[in-house]
Amino acid sequence: MTLFRLDASILPGTSASTELADVVEREWAATRSDTQVVRRHLGTDPLPADAWAAATTAGFVPEADRTPAQQDALALGATLSAELERADAVLLAVPLYNYGVSQHVKTWIDLVIAGAGATNPILKDTPTVLITVRGGSYGPGAAREGWDHSTGYLRRILGDLWQADLTVIERELTLAAVNPAMESLRETAARVHDEARAAAHDAGRALAER
Repeated sequence: MTLFRLDASILPGTSASTELADVVEREWAATRSDTQVVRRHLGTDPLPADAWAAATTAGFVPEADRTPAQQDALALGATLSAELERADAVLLAVPLYNYGVSQHVKTWIDLVIAGAGATNPILKDTPTVLITVRGGSYGPGAAREGWDHSTGYLRRILGDLWQADLTVIERELTLAAVNPAMESLRETAARVHDEARAAAHDAGRALAER
């Protein structure tokens, strides 16, 4: 069995998304002792930002005329898409940055699409857990309601385009413990954190049972 794990935090040592992904992975490994985990960390080992353009423009050029950069970009896209296609289960830990999908995650998605094809459901029926965390609050009634332009997009890509069997774990208010302006929200933040950890335990066990 192979678990593909993607992390995207730029602060892995203190990452809220990494913490929850570790819970899921531990639950998976407790049952799946024969598991191979394939890891890719976009925060510490980002993909080249210009690779997607090179891979895309290569499609309009005869193979013999492609530049080395285009050839390398196509090979990278094929590698990234193959990591997903070969996985028996998928775990993604993707924080919200600047109200949207960060550049390094978007580059990964674009290159996977370049490698697999725009309409290829590469995760069809594959059990997939998406962990997404947000520093503030973006739910109904919050001052920033509607500002989370990441989670909906990721649901579209993973669930609708790639057709994964998707479970989403969300945690908000991750900055409440360190931001004095959010002191009044710390009790709520602690409860949300506990709920997210419980959801991660449940998701990891369910993933292992598939």
